[in-house]
Amino acid sequence: MQIGVDSSRSVENRRVFVIDPDEIVSAGLQFMLADELETHVFFASAAAIGQATRTPPELIIIGSDLLAVEGAGITKTLRERLPAARLLVVCFDAEEALVKAALALGANGTLLRPLRLEAVRRKVDLQLGRRAALKIPVVVR
Repeated sequence: MQIGVDSSRSVENRRVFVIDPDEIVSAGLQFMLADELETHVFFASAAAIGQATRTPPELIIIGSDLLAVEGAGITKTLRERLPAARLLVVCFDAEEALVKAALALGANGTLLRPLRLEAVRRKVDLQLGRRAALKIPVVVR
């Protein structure tokens, strides 16, 4: 099912990796992004890095649960192994210690939970260098 998909974007070959041991978050992100992007879900960084040697992503979204399991240093590892990829961290609060450490080690930004379709797509579009649509409210009288 496609929800609010821009047809010009759905034919692009842009690749996103979602790395999060939380199956609910990773499935939600895959649902939100799969219509416009080639989206791959991984539950550990080792599998994602192995796949990236064959098909490198342009954006990597890592969950705060991954940071809790593998440590904030995984951000530095991903940055070193995949220097062209942008990194976003999914979290409840950007002021969490692990999230701040990930940002200091090279993450480009955060996606705040609860995840909303339009907010996720807008943030991903900005990280991929796509122009975000300007939304001007129209008042009908």
